[in-house]
Amino acid sequence: MYTDTHCHLEMLEGELPHAIVERANAAEVDTLLTVGVDLASSAECVHTAGSLRGVWAVIGIHPHNAIEATKGVLDRLEQLARHPRVVGIGETGLDYYRDHSPRALQDSAFRSQIDMAKKVGKTLVIHCRDAHDDVLAVLEHEGAPDKVVFHCFSGDVDVVDRCSANGWFMSFSGTVTFANAPELREAASRAPVELLLTETDSPYLSPHPHRGETNEPARVTYVTATLAELHGMSERQMAQLTSANARRAFDLPALHGSQ
Repeated sequence: MYTDTHCHLEMLEGELPHAIVERANAAEVDTLLTVGVDLASSAECVHTAGSLRGVWAVIGIHPHNAIEATKGVLDRLEQLARHPRVVGIGETGLDYYRDHSPRALQDSAFRSQIDMAKKVGKTLVIHCRDAHDDVLAVLEHEGAPDKVVFHCFSGDVDVVDRCSANGWFMSFSGTVTFANAPELREAASRAPVELLLTETDSPYLSPHPHRGETNEPARVTYVTATLAELHGMSERQMAQLTSANARRAFDLPALHGSQ
């Protein structure tokens, strides 16, 4: 019933992916996308997705790791991207909050992965922190792929409007439940329901009332409940809606046909 469109199963230390997925399934989270941040973790994601029912992979180079986005690495990622369990390219984008990689390298890696997403016909998954104007400018200059997801959405209502105008999906994480995030809830309430997605970004950003704890996919239910309240519908309705949106966003098969 629920979908976690962005988690990092391989980063949950001391836990085996199948145990995490079993707990998620017990909480009615039937579909999970595990996301790579470099070549090694991307390969792990593909392996995990190939071995667990209802798990799919997104592969790419995180802006923190943009220095690793050499031609050789990008070529290997493109080969990996053609695996049938891979449904997206990312998370890629720009991060001006931490600046772990030089901005010029972030920009180059982002543009390369936009091109890759278009080339292999997969959804582009964007990481954006304190860089919305530049991310939007790059997408406009390069030409966005057919399907784009802003992961862990952190923009304001203006960014919501710009994403909405382009039909880009906005994925909300546990941050939307935080007491100190009224502006984000305002943005989430403005986002068209047909473009809403839910995620955990596990092991990070555990939602209220578990803030500060290690996060896991089972807790996507808290995000769903918050979005439901903001849009005046039941949690079950929002779960069904965002799961349907995820199938459209990532070209996933119907739930009962997935493996």
